[in-house]
Amino acid sequence: MKVATRRDDAPDGAPASRATRLSGLIDDFTGYLTVERGASPNTISAYRRDLRLYAEFLLDRGVTDPDRITRDDTGAWVSHLRDAGLAPKTVERRVASVKSFHRFLVREGITVNHPTASLPLPRIPERLPDVVSIDDVDRLLSQPFPEGPSGYRDRALLEVLYGCGVRASELTGLDLRDVDLTEGLIRVFGKGSKERVVPVAGAAAAALADYVAHGRPYLRTKAGARRQDPDAVFLNARGGRLTRVTVHTLVRAYGGRVGLDLHPHTLRHSFATHMLEGGADLRALQEMLGHADISTTQIYTHVDRSHLREEYLSTHPRARLRPSSRP
Repeated sequence: MKVATRRDDAPDGAPASRATRLSGLIDDFTGYLTVERGASPNTISAYRRDLRLYAEFLLDRGVTDPDRITRDDTGAWVSHLRDAGLAPKTVERRVASVKSFHRFLVREGITVNHPTASLPLPRIPERLPDVVSIDDVDRLLSQPFPEGPSGYRDRALLEVLYGCGVRASELTGLDLRDVDLTEGLIRVFGKGSKERVVPVAGAAAAALADYVAHGRPYLRTKAGARRQDPDAVFLNARGGRLTRVTVHTLVRAYGGRVGLDLHPHTLRHSFATHMLEGGADLRALQEMLGHADISTTQIYTHVDRSHLREEYLSTHPRARLRPSSRP
């Protein structure tokens, strides 16, 4: 029978108390992210989940004290994630969570041990975002919608996702005070609760105005006061705030009706790509999308390459000339 070696060399009962301390440090870290960094609940949940899995992995290796975690432990953690067959993006996120956690412990003076200081983030293959064509968007938004309040809501939901390039969480977080249809602007709160103002015009503004006037008031009257959310723009059938899950479900359903495999981010990516194709400035697009770093926005320039080639071939005076053969 193989006996596991406890690297902490602790007396009986100590590992449980040390594991509790590590769990407490994870709680301290997520509290810091909430208060100091303004991270969203979804971000906090992802960090907490990643770090608890990390702590369980360390416990299996007999390590429960942050002072005793080694570079070998963190390297084994990365290998464990890869061996589990996780997507490269998931591996990258979990490793990034662990690196952030250890930086926090060192910065707060909890430990001088920094086992992830030289641990590189796993490289993931560059993946261009999924987009649909302008014709596909026209088919999506030109389809018949249900009669009544939910039809007004669903049309507005799709129009705003594509017309403003907002995330599903930003859409569901909209309050009435964030919408100014007179000025043609909406205020959204992105990652880290960062506020930005996005233009809303044309079909998106018209659909939103129709919903607020003819759809939303009737959704509010369908439920008791306890279930209602008087501030939310987008409501469910019970008068409460629409959830991200429902938004995903609706986008997939309406996409499927016209033969498209859609999710909300597809519409956001399509918004950005079509804006660039129409000549939008990259910095202006960065601001509309709420990207902290313009390098994130620049990925859409790769999506746009085929369009640029066609523009070049159709406008440059010598683009289609073939060189003459040498004698």
